[in-house]
Amino acid sequence: MYDLVVRDVARHGEQDAVVLDRTPRTQAPGLYNLWLEDGGWVRLGAVVEDDASTVTRVVLGVTPGTRLRRGARASWSGIYYRDPADAGLDALDVAVDTAAGSAPAWVIHPSDGPSDQWAIHIHGLGSPRAGTLRGVLVAADAGLTSLVVSYRNDDEGPHVGSGRSTLGATETDDVRAAVRYALTHGARRIVLFGWSMGAAIALQLAADAEFDGVIDRLILDSPVLDWRSTINANCARAGLPSWFGILARPWLQNRWLARIVGLPSEILLASFAWPKRAPELSVLILILHGIDDASVPLAAPNLLRELRPNTIQVETFRSDHTMNWNSDPGRWQSIVGGVWGSNEQPP
Repeated sequence: MYDLVVRDVARHGEQDAVVLDRTPRTQAPGLYNLWLEDGGWVRLGAVVEDDASTVTRVVLGVTPGTRLRRGARASWSGIYYRDPADAGLDALDVAVDTAAGSAPAWVIHPSDGPSDQWAIHIHGLGSPRAGTLRGVLVAADAGLTSLVVSYRNDDEGPHVGSGRSTLGATETDDVRAAVRYALTHGARRIVLFGWSMGAAIALQLAADAEFDGVIDRLILDSPVLDWRSTINANCARAGLPSWFGILARPWLQNRWLARIVGLPSEILLASFAWPKRAPELSVLILILHGIDDASVPLAAPNLLRELRPNTIQVETFRSDHTMNWNSDPGRWQSIVGGVWGSNEQPP
């Protein structure tokens, strides 16, 4: 995980700056975090110097007690805020009762008080709840109450069985409980905001007849719209031949093989193939996607937009997976804020 090394700590004007190896991620424009192996977070701004092998980025802030030094091992992250307080948000810690157990969540009201319009924020596989705070800020500005959820086996929600993810198959039940929680606590209209696998969960709930007339739009960042193509893409990203993805599918889709690898049951990948299920989608959907996303191909969002042009809007960024906000926060916030505040269909 900690695959970067701090090559040097320098000064740029009146600010500290950090020197890193030049990679597609470290040279990308925008705002990012450097997670140090010792637990510190370093908030990074623009590239201020670069050469053939290194980039120098200005340091915008560090967590208390962080010791930024040459030789420190670190990991690159698009998760910009550590917790609601770090994002300047006041959060209430609550618990959502699910079939898997109690799942911690944050309720965050806009500055003018609680609203009956709620946004439910669903993080992706391997990401903490804090990853969604980039979107919670826009929801708060738009006057929505936010519910930031956890789910089983995400290291914050309840631990179940082997602890393995089921790619949204069972996690959807936990977020369904969160939607019901919102409805019993004053929500009348709900926006689902899903990141990566969280988007796959959001789509399952949007197609659920239980929530007809309640969920009226989705905001999806780097969405998984088809697990089969996503698995193939990640095999390619890891340097494996594409047929590795084909070989992996039986271990997910066959009940007995799935149990061998620690899954509670088989995963019906076809139920997550949204280009084929497009006629079931009737709510407004905004998709934000990076053209440099090597984890989730852009082809699926483009195909979905072609199939549902009156209800689906796709906006692209020069960015990697789930780093669209980071690459251009102003544009991202403008696009999302505009859709959230509109009752009209996207163009």
